[in-house]
Amino acid sequence: MKTSIGISPGNREVVAHELAKLLADEFVLYTKTLNAHWNLEGMDFHSVHLYFEDLYNQSAAIVDDVAERIRQLGHYAPATLKNFLQLTHLTEQDEDNNDSRSLIRKLLSDHESIIEFIRGNIDEFADAHNDAGTSDYITGLMEKHEKIAWMLRAHLK
Repeated sequence: MKTSIGISPGNREVVAHELAKLLADEFVLYTKTLNAHWNLEGMDFHSVHLYFEDLYNQSAAIVDDVAERIRQLGHYAPATLKNFLQLTHLTEQDEDNNDSRSLIRKLLSDHESIIEFIRGNIDEFADAHNDAGTSDYITGLMEKHEKIAWMLRAHLK
C-alpha cells in the first residue's frame, strides 16, 4: 500500500536509509550491552550486572522503536546480522577485558558515537528532507543516549 504522509518518496528513502544505519548501530550496541551483562567480572559484579540489565532492556526498546519508525516511512527495516554489520558505524568487541570500568568505557564510547550520528541528522531530516517527525523522534532518542552517557561517565569518576 502506498505511504502518503506528506514526504516525497525520495526523501522518505533517504531518511529510511539513515535510520537503517542508526538501527544497525543500536542493534550492535544492544549486543555489546548483553555481552557486558553476561561476561562482567569483578568486586562490583552484582550492582553493575543489574545496571547493565537495565541498559540492555532500554536498548531493546530503542531497537524496536527505530525499526518501527522505518516502517512508518514505508520502508522495510534491515533485520539480519549481516545487514547490521554492513551498516553500523560501531565495531564489535574483541577484547576479553571484562571488568566494569573497561566495559563501561566501551559502552560510553558507543553511546557518544550514536549521539554524534543522530545530532548530524536532526536538521538534515527536517530541513533537507521535509521530515520534522523523524527529526523530532531522533532528537528525543539523542536525549536518551545523552542521559545514558552521563550515567556511564558518572560510574567512571
